[in-house]
Amino acid sequence: QVHLVESGGGLVQAGGSLRLSCAASGSIFSINYMGWYRQAPGKQRELVARIDSGGNTIYTDFVKGRFTISRDNAKNTVYLQMDSLKSEDTAAYYCNAFAAYRDYWGQGTQVTVSS
Repeated sequence: QVHLVESGGGLVQAGGSLRLSCAASGSIFSINYMGWYRQAPGKQRELVARIDSGGNTIYTDFVKGRFTISRDNAKNTVYLQMDSLKSEDTAAYYCNAFAAYRDYWGQGTQVTVSS
């Protein structure tokens, strides 16, 4: 079992920045990769960024150059630095971990960008 706890969401003006954190606990040795997804009202949940155990990253096109995913292995924490935020980035952001052939999810944190 892997337990994920997100923090760092909030309200920010367009062009501003936020940093999300996701702390993992439990069977963290089994985690293959961790990532961030988001879900806006009425839309499907979509991948934002992902980082694997080797530090390799992938980003979806709409956040490239604006968001940065990183990890602190000593703290078992993954971060999502979000810069140049746009109103269309408004969504609930969820931390995800893939471990032992299954997905684990955090409870979500709301990010609201005002224009």
